[in-house]
Amino acid sequence: MKAPILSAGRLYCDLVFANTPRLPTFGTEVFAPGLSLHAGGGAFITGATLSALGHSVWQFSTLPARPFDSVALADLAAHGVVATATAAAGENVDPQVTVAIAHAGDRAFLTRADGPAIPDPASLDFAKFAHLHIGELSTLEEMPELLERARAANMTVSLDCGWQDSYAPNVGQLIAAIDVFLPNESEVAALSAIGIPENCAPLTVIKGGKTGARARTRTSDTWTYKSTTQVEVLDATGAGDAFNAGFLSCWLNKIPLEQCLTKGNEHGTAAVQAFGGASYLTQMETA
Repeated sequence: MKAPILSAGRLYCDLVFANTPRLPTFGTEVFAPGLSLHAGGGAFITGATLSALGHSVWQFSTLPARPFDSVALADLAAHGVVATATAAAGENVDPQVTVAIAHAGDRAFLTRADGPAIPDPASLDFAKFAHLHIGELSTLEEMPELLERARAANMTVSLDCGWQDSYAPNVGQLIAAIDVFLPNESEVAALSAIGIPENCAPLTVIKGGKTGARARTRTSDTWTYKSTTQVEVLDATGAGDAFNAGFLSCWLNKIPLEQCLTKGNEHGTAAVQAFGGASYLTQMETA
């Protein structure tokens, strides 16, 4: 049996307001027809999808503070993700909660991130894992030791980006040191604006949503493109994280790049047809 995957990053409780008629504006109130609570954050959604694809996955995260920790732990268990390496939030730490507002095929987020994203890396034996996936760039900026320990254990490493208003001065060096970088078009544009080239990492996979995805190695002059199926979008929350898992599941098995993109698109497309980042996995199981 292959060694497990370690999925590291912030773990939230997502409050998903569904089918909103419009986004809120100051001085007004919007009433949503639906609300659901789910574990959230890129590390969890990618990990849950990798677990559904047959991989053994461990979550390496600080839990949201009570009472939202129970939601996260229940979803980890429901999706077969091992919670042994998670840690309780510290005293006087706000709950890590994301309000996700789904409207007109897109979504907006309001998030509170407090306390450390992950437990102390020294608390875990990295040698038992084959691959490290980091759910957002900010976690790697906060804890670059993650990368050092993964490399010392001969692990491969993938990294999603996530939206940030600013970046650490050494962000280019961090991205260049991982194996697979998985930003979306908006994120790669923001990085390009501060001088980070699109092919900074050994392999860069750029997610374009309804336009599909493209990938390029550092040494290649051309991109590999793969379009995706057009579907009705109910909630785009976590679609990029689901794409990551589909892509990585193939990449870890040394499957050709075009097929990796196809599998990523397949899961990204399925994810937007359900509310909540990992909820679509249950629908796929029962289909």
